Amino acid sequence: MPDTKGVLIYPLAKIVNAENVTFGHNVIIDDFVFIVAKQVVRIGNYVHIASFTSITGGGVFILGDYSTLSSGVRIFTGTEELTEPSLLGSAVPPPYRNPLRSLTQIGKHCMIGANTVVLPGVNLPEGVVIGAMSLVRENDHVSPWTIWAGSPLHYIKDRPKDAILALAAQLEQERECEN
Repeated sequence: MPDTKGVLIYPLAKIVNAENVTFGHNVIIDDFVFIVAKQVVRIGNYVHIASFTSITGGGVFILGDYSTLSSGVRIFTGTEELTEPSLLGSAVPPPYRNPLRSLTQIGKHCMIGANTVVLPGVNLPEGVVIGAMSLVRENDHVSPWTIWAGSPLHYIKDRPKDAILALAAQLEQERECEN
């Protein structure tokens, strides 16, 4: 299990085009995680990506500091153009295919629950928690520091922003003292 600058990637994780991935510090990537980084994939500090999670689709993906992708999460950063005449599937070469790529972003202090699907173009703001088995679409408008769940997503309740940010500041201060 390689451990470089606080990045622990378990040996059965698979990262395709790893040169396009940047890691913060204190990152854990479990076994059986699958990441395809055709474009930039940026993973922040204090991040955990749990087993059987996949990040695919060919677009850009950013995962903020202090965020977690629980087991079985599916992050899609691309899809196919379905309304224009084109063939479908990644085995079809251009110009017969019209893939759509997008920026998919999960902010700081977020958690995505087990077996949730995040579709291309989603931009989750800071502090959002998505409950297990949910579907997050690009046009879902969620507020920062809130909890959501379901398909379609529905609001559950607010999160204690000030207390969480105070804990993060305390951790950062301790980290600075150690270095």
